[in-house]
Amino acid sequence: MTPDPVTLAILKGRLEGIADEMDATLFRSAFNPIIAEAKDACHGLYHATTGETLVQGTSGLPIFVGAMAFAVRVVIDKVAHDGDLRPGDTFLFNDPYDGGTHLNDFRLVRPVFRRGELFCWIASVGHWLDVGGNVPGGYNPKATESFQEGFRLPPVRLMRDGAVNQDIVDILAANSRVPASNWGDLNGQINALDLGERRLAALIDEHGEDVVQGAFTAFSTRAEALMRSAIAGLPDGTYAFEDVLDNDGITDETLTIALDLTISGEEMVLDFSRSSPPAQGPVSISRATTIAGCYVALKHVFTEVPANAGCLRPIRFVVPETTLLGAGAPHPMAGYTETVLRLIGVIFGALAKADPSRATAAPFGTINALSMAGHRGDGSRWVMFSFFGGGLGGNPESDGLNHANNPISTATIPPVEILEAAYPVMFTQWALRPDSAGAGQHRGGLGAVYEIEALVPASVSLLGERGKVAPFGVGGGGSAAPNRFQWETEEGMRSPPMVSKVTDVRITAGQRVRLETPGGGGWGDPAARDARAAERDRRMGYVTGGAAE
Repeated sequence: MTPDPVTLAILKGRLEGIADEMDATLFRSAFNPIIAEAKDACHGLYHATTGETLVQGTSGLPIFVGAMAFAVRVVIDKVAHDGDLRPGDTFLFNDPYDGGTHLNDFRLVRPVFRRGELFCWIASVGHWLDVGGNVPGGYNPKATESFQEGFRLPPVRLMRDGAVNQDIVDILAANSRVPASNWGDLNGQINALDLGERRLAALIDEHGEDVVQGAFTAFSTRAEALMRSAIAGLPDGTYAFEDVLDNDGITDETLTIALDLTISGEEMVLDFSRSSPPAQGPVSISRATTIAGCYVALKHVFTEVPANAGCLRPIRFVVPETTLLGAGAPHPMAGYTETVLRLIGVIFGALAKADPSRATAAPFGTINALSMAGHRGDGSRWVMFSFFGGGLGGNPESDGLNHANNPISTATIPPVEILEAAYPVMFTQWALRPDSAGAGQHRGGLGAVYEIEALVPASVSLLGERGKVAPFGVGGGGSAAPNRFQWETEEGMRSPPMVSKVTDVRITAGQRVRLETPGGGGWGDPAARDARAAERDRRMGYVTGGAAE
């Protein structure tokens, strides 16, 4: 049955509140700052038979929404094969080829039963700090197969009838440099599922199974209708756009992400057939991740469309396995974020051709996955992984944001105080990067400068992008400053041969690494910039000397 509009509005708020509370539970209990502070996690409710996203919280990562639907479907297929599912069963896995993203993202999927029948699924995903592999933190820019990035776990029953299988926990602990961190994150995710199951049961008790199921159907139907309406508002035609990655970490040649976007009435086709073949290094992604990235891009453009699977129904995806966007095992995928960011950018670019009023210059376009690791004075192991901010692109309405996060997610940059408290490092600089924004009538946002001193000897790895091809401007706007990474040696500062990717760097106590992140591209002719805005940029130190002229 379809609830009345008032009941639908109440249920929408209540169900999103359940997912939000699950998010908050994990954020407050996780041991790992990338979950606890950066909020690199997500929770949601999923369809009993298809695995489609029904409800997602407002604070979880959007990139996980599309990917988690594939992950839940993998569990549904497993259950269909063995025919044995009970209340309290919980499945755990991190397989990037079945569920998307990369090995650090661990998924927990649990059935919710009512009156002995499967009602829906609830799920949790979070980024664990270290899962083995050649490089602490998992971001191995030299990986040529997934075995060099960490261990791969297929869907297994972590819990049976509500009881944890300790054998699996022992396997997890044996395959990480920081097992205590992963153990804390795992328990946080289990607690989040426990809470979500209780909250959902109370809601169903109050309104009844039929009413809640009717709401699920209504939510998806409304999202589909709104997406069809948004697509119909664009002119029919095919719009092409492409951009490149610096390299794959193995061969210093650019890789192309190419899109042909076709609008036909109220339907859309996203065809990525012209993209480069699967990469030798860790920048290929699975079809599930590609579709999840498309979802994020479209949500940025069509903000009024709700976050559930209904919004994808009017869209057909062409993602050949012969491209780096549809790769399978054992292609390495640690750097999936870099490829997804370029994917989102080409969707923005193609849609801007269909509707120039939506044109936005390129954001900084890299998370700069930096890992530092070593041993403390007492011999204990430490692994610090973090991502960093940069400038967003100028747009028809305003300048780009300074030192923002990427459009891939709602995650936040971990605070310097947390990183310094958790690891033997000291930030000697954390500042805006002058002259890093693309010039324009509306300039891009500024990137940032991060300088980190190791307080004990450390190994360092970076998996980044935009070091060779800078974020572009649109409508006559200028490009931003490219990415730059250096580390200190006895002979002075050094830079990576691959520009944005490096591993096996060793620094001693007191030596530093320095990351200068890109700004965003500019929008419009710089000569048309408001004189007061230009003067303010000079006064604030955003632009200096010749750059100001």
